[in-house]
Amino acid sequence: MNINELKNKVLNGYSITRNDALELITADLNDLCRASDEIRRKFCGNDFDICTIINGKSGRCSENCKYCAQSSHYSAKCEVYPLLGKDEIVKQALYNYEKGVLRYSIVCSGKRLSDSEVDSLCESIRAIKQACPISVCVSVGLLDENNFKKLKEAGVSRVHNNLETSRRFFPEVCTTHTFDDKICAINAAKSAGLEVCSGGIMGIGETMEDRIDMAFTLRELGVKSVPVNMLNPIVNTPLEHFKIPTEEEMARIVAIFRFILPDAQIRLAGGRGLLKDMGRMLLLSGANAAISGDMLTTAGITIENDMKMISELGFNI
Repeated sequence: MNINELKNKVLNGYSITRNDALELITADLNDLCRASDEIRRKFCGNDFDICTIINGKSGRCSENCKYCAQSSHYSAKCEVYPLLGKDEIVKQALYNYEKGVLRYSIVCSGKRLSDSEVDSLCESIRAIKQACPISVCVSVGLLDENNFKKLKEAGVSRVHNNLETSRRFFPEVCTTHTFDDKICAINAAKSAGLEVCSGGIMGIGETMEDRIDMAFTLRELGVKSVPVNMLNPIVNTPLEHFKIPTEEEMARIVAIFRFILPDAQIRLAGGRGLLKDMGRMLLLSGANAAISGDMLTTAGITIENDMKMISELGFNI
Protein backbone atom coordinates (compact mmCIF):
# COMPACT_ATOMS: atom_id res chain seq x y z
CA MET A 1 0.00 0.00 0.00
CA ASN A 2 1.42 3.35 -1.05
CA ILE A 3 -0.19 5.69 1.47
CA ASN A 4 0.85 8.85 -0.39
CA GLU A 5 -0.74 7.64 -3.62
CA LEU A 6 -4.00 6.83 -1.84
CA LYS A 7 -3.87 10.12 0.07
CA ASN A 8 -3.42 12.07 -3.16
CA LYS A 9 -6.37 10.27 -4.72
CA VAL A 10 -8.53 11.21 -1.73
CA LEU A 11 -7.31 14.82 -1.90
CA ASN A 12 -8.48 14.84 -5.53
CA GLY A 13 -11.97 13.58 -4.68
CA TYR A 14 -11.61 9.79 -4.68
CA SER A 15 -13.85 7.82 -2.28
CA ILE A 16 -11.82 4.90 -0.99
CA THR A 17 -13.15 1.35 -1.16
CA ARG A 18 -13.43 -1.15 1.65
CA ASN A 19 -10.39 -2.99 0.26
CA ASP A 20 -8.41 0.27 0.30
CA ALA A 21 -9.36 0.77 3.96
CA LEU A 22 -8.46 -2.79 4.91
CA GLU A 23 -4.96 -2.29 3.55
CA LEU A 24 -4.51 0.67 5.91
CA ILE A 25 -4.73 -1.70 8.88
CA THR A 26 -1.11 -2.75 8.30
CA ALA A 27 0.25 0.53 6.93
CA ASP A 28 3.05 2.35 8.74
CA LEU A 29 1.30 4.25 11.54
CA ASN A 30 3.39 7.43 11.36
CA ASP A 31 2.93 7.72 7.59
CA LEU A 32 -0.79 6.97 7.94
CA CYS A 33 -1.34 9.63 10.61
CA ARG A 34 0.58 12.27 8.68
CA ALA A 35 -1.46 11.53 5.55
CA SER A 36 -4.77 11.60 7.39
CA ASP A 37 -3.91 14.92 9.00
CA GLU A 38 -3.18 16.33 5.55
CA ILE A 39 -6.59 15.12 4.37
CA ARG A 40 -8.18 16.81 7.38
CA ARG A 41 -6.46 20.10 6.59
CA LYS A 42 -7.56 19.97 2.93
CA PHE A 43 -11.23 19.24 3.58
CA CYS A 44 -11.82 20.81 7.01
CA GLY A 45 -9.06 23.35 7.52
CA ASN A 46 -8.16 24.05 11.14
CA ASP A 47 -11.73 24.54 12.33
CA PHE A 48 -12.44 22.57 15.50
CA ASP A 49 -15.87 21.68 16.87
CA ILE A 50 -16.04 21.26 20.64
CA CYS A 51 -19.23 20.24 22.41
CA THR A 52 -20.31 19.39 25.93
CA ILE A 53 -23.06 17.10 27.16
CA ILE A 54 -25.50 17.05 30.02
CA ASN A 55 -26.99 13.85 31.35
CA GLY A 56 -30.58 15.00 30.91
CA LYS A 57 -32.20 11.77 32.09
CA SER A 58 -30.25 9.07 33.90
CA GLY A 59 -30.47 5.36 34.62
CA ARG A 60 -33.12 2.63 34.50
CA CYS A 61 -32.67 2.14 30.79
CA SER A 62 -34.62 -0.77 29.34
CA GLU A 63 -31.87 -1.58 26.84
CA ASN A 64 -29.13 -4.14 27.49
CA CYS A 65 -26.11 -2.48 25.82
CA LYS A 66 -23.23 -4.40 27.41
CA TYR A 67 -20.94 -1.40 27.99
CA CYS A 68 -23.44 0.85 29.76
CA ALA A 69 -23.82 1.62 33.48
CA GLN A 70 -27.30 3.01 32.90
CA SER A 71 -28.80 -0.30 31.75
CA SER A 72 -31.36 -1.75 34.15
CA HIS A 73 -30.11 -5.21 33.14
CA TYR A 74 -26.91 -4.76 35.17
CA SER A 75 -26.06 -3.66 38.70
CA ALA A 76 -23.52 -0.94 37.88
CA LYS A 77 -23.68 2.19 40.00
CA CYS A 78 -25.13 5.29 38.37
CA GLU A 79 -27.37 8.17 39.27
CA VAL A 80 -31.07 7.65 38.60
CA TYR A 81 -33.37 10.58 37.90
CA PRO A 82 -36.10 11.58 35.42
CA LEU A 83 -35.82 14.19 32.69
CA LEU A 84 -34.31 17.33 34.14
CA GLY A 85 -36.41 20.46 34.36
CA LYS A 86 -35.97 23.56 32.25
CA ASP A 87 -34.06 25.60 34.85
CA GLU A 88 -31.21 23.10 35.24
CA ILE A 89 -30.88 22.42 31.52
CA VAL A 90 -30.75 26.14 30.72
CA LYS A 91 -28.32 26.84 33.56
CA GLN A 92 -25.84 24.28 32.23
CA ALA A 93 -26.21 25.60 28.68
CA LEU A 94 -25.32 29.10 29.86
CA TYR A 95 -22.37 27.80 31.90
CA ASN A 96 -20.93 26.04 28.84
CA TYR A 97 -21.56 28.97 26.50
CA GLU A 98 -19.72 31.29 28.87
CA LYS A 99 -16.76 28.88 28.79
CA GLY A 100 -16.54 29.31 25.02
CA VAL A 101 -18.36 26.10 24.05
CA LEU A 102 -20.56 26.56 20.99
CA ARG A 103 -22.41 23.21 20.98
CA TYR A 104 -24.37 21.64 23.85
CA SER A 105 -26.00 18.21 23.81
CA ILE A 106 -28.78 16.93 26.05
CA VAL A 107 -28.40 13.16 26.39
CA CYS A 108 -31.24 11.03 27.76
CA SER A 109 -31.25 7.41 28.90
CA GLY A 110 -33.82 4.95 27.63
CA LYS A 111 -34.91 3.42 24.36
CA ARG A 112 -36.79 6.60 23.46
CA LEU A 113 -38.38 9.59 25.15
CA SER A 114 -42.16 9.54 25.53
CA ASP A 115 -44.27 12.10 23.68
CA SER A 116 -44.76 14.07 26.89
CA GLU A 117 -41.02 14.04 27.61
CA VAL A 118 -40.34 15.33 24.10
CA ASP A 119 -42.77 18.18 24.71
CA SER A 120 -41.06 19.01 28.00
CA LEU A 121 -37.63 18.90 26.38
CA CYS A 122 -38.85 21.20 23.60
CA GLU A 123 -39.83 23.74 26.24
CA SER A 124 -36.32 23.59 27.71
CA ILE A 125 -34.72 23.97 24.29
CA ARG A 126 -36.81 27.02 23.45
CA ALA A 127 -35.66 28.54 26.75
CA ILE A 128 -32.00 27.83 25.87
CA LYS A 129 -32.37 29.54 22.50
CA GLN A 130 -33.86 32.59 24.22
CA ALA A 131 -31.00 32.68 26.74
CA CYS A 132 -27.97 32.26 24.44
CA PRO A 133 -27.00 31.35 20.84
CA ILE A 134 -25.39 27.99 21.67
CA SER A 135 -26.16 25.18 19.19
CA VAL A 136 -28.33 22.48 20.75
CA CYS A 137 -28.07 18.75 20.06
CA VAL A 138 -30.07 15.92 21.59
CA SER A 139 -29.61 12.20 22.13
CA VAL A 140 -33.12 10.92 22.71
CA GLY A 141 -33.25 7.38 21.37
CA LEU A 142 -35.37 5.83 18.66
CA LEU A 143 -37.90 8.59 18.00
CA ASP A 144 -40.15 8.93 14.96
CA GLU A 145 -40.03 11.73 12.40
CA ASN A 146 -42.90 13.66 14.01
CA ASN A 147 -41.10 13.98 17.33
CA PHE A 148 -37.85 14.89 15.60
CA LYS A 149 -39.74 17.65 13.78
CA LYS A 150 -40.97 18.99 17.14
CA LEU A 151 -37.38 19.12 18.38
CA LYS A 152 -36.17 20.89 15.25
CA GLU A 153 -38.94 23.48 15.53
CA ALA A 154 -37.90 24.07 19.15
CA GLY A 155 -34.33 24.86 18.08
CA VAL A 156 -32.41 21.57 17.89
CA SER A 157 -29.86 21.45 15.06
CA ARG A 158 -28.43 17.96 15.41
CA VAL A 159 -29.47 14.54 16.70
CA HIS A 160 -27.04 12.03 18.16
CA ASN A 161 -27.58 8.30 17.72
CA ASN A 162 -24.51 6.06 17.75
CA LEU A 163 -24.45 2.95 15.59
CA GLU A 164 -21.89 1.67 18.18
CA THR A 165 -20.34 -0.90 15.83
CA SER A 166 -20.86 -2.77 12.57
CA ARG A 167 -24.07 -4.47 11.53
CA ARG A 168 -22.29 -7.83 11.89
CA PHE A 169 -21.19 -7.28 15.48
CA PHE A 170 -24.14 -5.28 16.80
CA PRO A 171 -26.08 -8.33 18.14
CA GLU A 172 -23.08 -9.07 20.38
CA VAL A 173 -23.47 -5.63 21.96
CA CYS A 174 -27.24 -5.24 22.31
CA THR A 175 -30.30 -7.44 21.71
CA THR A 176 -33.15 -5.18 22.91
CA HIS A 177 -33.07 -3.15 19.70
CA THR A 178 -31.47 -3.70 16.32
CA PHE A 179 -28.98 -2.06 14.01
CA ASP A 180 -31.86 -1.35 11.64
CA ASP A 181 -33.79 0.36 14.45
CA LYS A 182 -30.90 2.79 14.74
CA ILE A 183 -30.72 3.40 10.99
CA CYS A 184 -34.48 3.98 10.93
CA ALA A 185 -34.16 6.63 13.67
CA ILE A 186 -31.22 8.29 11.89
CA ASN A 187 -33.19 8.48 8.65
CA ALA A 188 -36.22 9.84 10.53
CA ALA A 189 -34.06 12.62 11.99
CA LYS A 190 -32.67 13.44 8.54
CA SER A 191 -36.19 13.50 7.08
CA ALA A 192 -37.12 16.00 9.79
CA GLY A 193 -34.33 18.28 8.52
CA LEU A 194 -31.85 17.59 11.32
CA GLU A 195 -28.12 16.93 11.09
CA VAL A 196 -26.97 13.62 12.54
CA CYS A 197 -24.09 12.76 14.85
CA SER A 198 -23.30 9.04 14.91
CA GLY A 199 -20.27 6.90 15.63
CA GLY A 200 -19.27 4.03 17.85
CA ILE A 201 -17.29 2.58 20.73
CA MET A 202 -13.88 1.02 20.20
CA GLY A 203 -12.76 -1.90 22.34
CA ILE A 204 -16.05 -3.71 22.95
CA GLY A 205 -14.87 -6.91 21.26
CA GLU A 206 -15.14 -5.79 17.65
CA THR A 207 -12.48 -6.25 14.98
CA MET A 208 -10.79 -3.55 12.94
CA GLU A 209 -12.92 -4.76 10.03
CA ASP A 210 -16.04 -4.05 12.10
CA ARG A 211 -14.82 -0.52 12.75
CA ILE A 212 -14.20 0.03 9.06
CA ASP A 213 -17.61 -1.38 8.13
CA MET A 214 -19.28 0.99 10.60
CA ALA A 215 -17.44 3.94 9.02
CA PHE A 216 -18.66 2.95 5.58
CA THR A 217 -22.24 2.70 6.86
CA LEU A 218 -21.87 6.23 8.26
CA ARG A 219 -20.57 7.40 4.87
CA GLU A 220 -23.60 5.84 3.15
CA LEU A 221 -25.90 7.62 5.64
CA GLY A 222 -24.23 10.97 4.96
CA VAL A 223 -23.20 11.48 8.59
CA LYS A 224 -20.80 14.38 9.05
CA SER A 225 -20.23 14.26 12.84
CA VAL A 226 -18.64 10.98 13.97
CA PRO A 227 -17.90 10.40 17.66
CA VAL A 228 -15.06 7.97 18.28
CA ASN A 229 -15.49 6.59 21.79
CA MET A 230 -13.20 4.10 23.47
CA LEU A 231 -14.44 1.66 26.07
CA ASN A 232 -14.21 2.77 29.67
CA PRO A 233 -14.82 -0.58 31.42
CA ILE A 234 -17.42 -0.16 34.18
CA VAL A 235 -17.73 -2.52 37.13
CA ASN A 236 -20.81 -4.77 37.03
CA THR A 237 -21.29 -4.49 33.29
CA PRO A 238 -20.50 -7.45 30.99
CA LEU A 239 -17.43 -5.65 29.62
CA GLU A 240 -15.91 -4.70 32.97
CA HIS A 241 -12.76 -6.79 32.40
CA PHE A 242 -12.12 -5.80 28.78
CA LYS A 243 -8.79 -4.15 27.99
CA ILE A 244 -8.94 -0.63 26.62
CA PRO A 245 -7.42 0.15 23.20
CA THR A 246 -3.92 1.61 23.10
CA GLU A 247 -3.15 5.13 21.90
CA GLU A 248 -1.59 3.67 18.76
CA GLU A 249 -4.68 1.57 18.04
CA MET A 250 -6.95 4.58 18.54
CA ALA A 251 -4.72 6.73 16.30
CA ARG A 252 -4.98 4.13 13.53
CA ILE A 253 -8.76 4.05 13.86
CA VAL A 254 -9.04 7.83 13.66
CA ALA A 255 -6.66 7.98 10.69
CA ILE A 256 -8.54 5.30 8.74
CA PHE A 257 -11.84 7.03 9.50
CA ARG A 258 -10.40 10.25 8.05
CA PHE A 259 -9.55 8.43 4.82
CA ILE A 260 -13.11 7.06 4.63
CA LEU A 261 -14.81 10.28 5.79
CA PRO A 262 -12.53 13.07 4.55
CA ASP A 263 -14.85 16.01 5.24
CA ALA A 264 -16.45 14.82 8.51
CA GLN A 265 -16.00 16.09 12.03
CA ILE A 266 -14.23 13.11 13.62
CA ARG A 267 -15.01 13.69 17.26
CA LEU A 268 -12.98 12.34 20.18
CA ALA A 269 -15.54 11.27 22.76
CA GLY A 270 -15.97 8.95 25.74
CA GLY A 271 -12.92 7.22 27.21
CA ARG A 272 -10.42 9.79 25.94
CA GLY A 273 -9.41 10.64 29.51
CA LEU A 274 -7.92 7.13 29.82
CA LEU A 275 -5.24 8.04 27.27
CA LYS A 276 -1.98 9.35 28.72
CA ASP A 277 -1.92 12.34 26.38
CA MET A 278 -5.68 13.02 26.63
CA GLY A 279 -6.03 12.50 22.87
CA ARG A 280 -3.25 14.78 21.58
CA MET A 281 -1.91 12.03 19.31
CA LEU A 282 -5.39 11.52 17.85
CA LEU A 283 -5.72 15.24 17.12
CA LEU A 284 -2.59 14.87 14.99
CA SER A 285 -4.07 11.82 13.22
CA GLY A 286 -7.11 13.38 11.55
CA ALA A 287 -9.50 14.19 14.40
CA ASN A 288 -10.99 17.69 14.43
CA ALA A 289 -13.72 17.69 17.08
CA ALA A 290 -14.20 16.58 20.67
CA ILE A 291 -16.65 16.19 23.51
CA SER A 292 -15.28 18.05 26.51
CA GLY A 293 -16.13 18.06 30.21
CA ASP A 294 -17.67 15.11 32.05
CA MET A 295 -19.22 12.24 30.14
CA LEU A 296 -22.48 10.56 31.14
CA THR A 297 -21.32 8.19 33.87
CA THR A 298 -17.54 8.74 33.78
CA ALA A 299 -15.20 11.69 34.31
CA GLY A 300 -13.97 13.54 31.25
CA ILE A 301 -11.44 16.31 30.67
CA THR A 302 -12.02 19.88 31.75
CA ILE A 303 -13.08 22.43 29.16
CA GLU A 304 -10.12 24.65 30.12
CA ASN A 305 -7.56 21.88 29.53
CA ASP A 306 -9.13 20.95 26.22
CA MET A 307 -9.22 24.54 25.02
CA LYS A 308 -5.52 24.89 25.85
CA MET A 309 -4.53 21.70 24.01
CA ILE A 310 -6.67 22.51 20.98
CA SER A 311 -5.16 25.98 20.71
CA GLU A 312 -1.59 24.67 21.12
CA LEU A 313 -2.14 22.33 18.16
CA GLY A 314 -3.16 25.22 15.92
CA PHE A 315 -6.90 24.63 15.73
CA ASN A 316 -9.56 27.33 15.76
CA ILE A 317 -12.67 26.73 17.89
